[in-house]
Amino acid sequence: MTLTRREFLKGTCATAAAGAVGGPALLFADSAIAAPNGHDTVVHLFLRGGLDGLNLVVPIDGADRGFYEQARPNLAIAATGAYGALPLTLASGAGTGFGLHPSASGLRDLWNAGHLGIVHACGLLTSVTRSHFDAQLYIDLGTPGQQGIGSGWLARAMDTQPNLNGAEKLPALGVGARQPVGLLASVQALTMASPSDFALNAGAWSWQTVRAGAPTGFAGVNETLAALWNGSTALELGGQRADRALKVIAQQTYSAPPTGWPTGAFAQQMWTIAQSIQFNLGLHYATLDLGGWDTHDGQGTAGSGYHYYQNKIAELSQALSAFYAALDASGHAGRVTVVVQSEFGRRVRANANGGTDHGYGNPVLVLGGAVNGRRFYGSWSGLDPEILSPHFGDVPVTTDHRRVLSEILVKRMGNANLSTVFPGYSGYAPLGIVRDFGAVAKPMPGISTELRARSAMAAQPRVEDPDLLERLMRYMRELVD
Repeated sequence: MTLTRREFLKGTCATAAAGAVGGPALLFADSAIAAPNGHDTVVHLFLRGGLDGLNLVVPIDGADRGFYEQARPNLAIAATGAYGALPLTLASGAGTGFGLHPSASGLRDLWNAGHLGIVHACGLLTSVTRSHFDAQLYIDLGTPGQQGIGSGWLARAMDTQPNLNGAEKLPALGVGARQPVGLLASVQALTMASPSDFALNAGAWSWQTVRAGAPTGFAGVNETLAALWNGSTALELGGQRADRALKVIAQQTYSAPPTGWPTGAFAQQMWTIAQSIQFNLGLHYATLDLGGWDTHDGQGTAGSGYHYYQNKIAELSQALSAFYAALDASGHAGRVTVVVQSEFGRRVRANANGGTDHGYGNPVLVLGGAVNGRRFYGSWSGLDPEILSPHFGDVPVTTDHRRVLSEILVKRMGNANLSTVFPGYSGYAPLGIVRDFGAVAKPMPGISTELRARSAMAAQPRVEDPDLLERLMRYMRELVD
């Protein structure tokens, strides 16, 4: 994000207000302190627009295949062939009855390696709406049916996160042009579109910062900012926080994506998150969006030539695959969990415009080194029209999306404050989709010896005692690993 003077003042006033009512003393700690996580980094990816989950996770055999083809005579993904769905098998080799869109080969590989699990028919269990705006807001706020809570679920997760010690330089990150609603009301989160643009650029270009060829002794606006906020008023304290935020990003060695990384803005954003994790800045929560899923017409399927949906799936799959590979290579994959969801699915039956209309139940993807992958979770009701009829022709929701997020919070983040993070939600029970933090995965049949070894190295010991000595010992073990 390129900060204008107005946006900068808005940010400093917000953080100043938080300081006035007893918020964190500093937005970020001293830049000399390294603060690797004591738990996972959770990455929440929101596919805005309503992903057509039936053409991502495709029925490929049995009765559901017949119902699927009948409902989508011109949109169905082939079950076999050059542009057929990529079969999803269990670790035993047994079929699941489903496959992935043929452009999702990266996701298929993560599935086969045991790092991807899929939750069937997931979504807003207690609140049915076909409004993008309402459904997205319910999910972002974590309060289905309620919109006036004033804070996002990620912000509340951050506020209740145990074992934060104040040394985290970047505890929460929203990657985008504006603050994500999920982080609404958080004073610990930093929002930026790209690291290279996260700087003050108001006024004459030559006065903004010190650059090559600047006169001796010259100091630009960015260099003198701290001196402008050296008092103790609420506004000045807010300015200090903003200055620290700018310096945290400026001091990191963010770079262009490596050779072979997918192109496009979304892939670049995933690279920003990957680097932020690898810098050991204490990143606990990150969130970003990928829009463009409202496919009412001209959706396309799979094959030669142009297919809109095919290109979107390729964009999603390639970026997630590259993201995991980068973290795996740097030893961080075992401490990162990615959740991919959309506000709702699409209708089972195609419309007359070569597309699909707003639906209900949808798959949620969970990927990471700690995922009990190569399995489906939740309950699948099938595509029999008699089953769909009470749900207006939609796939019904059988698993509350908050159940998936709650399991990740409890097992991977050590955050059991579910009544605060998700007000009104009760009856949580784990699906088993992720392992407890510190648990080492059992080798899965079909996974190479090298991959098993890398996964074992990525697993980190569990730390229960939060005192300083134990944290130092954990950090030394991580360095040795």
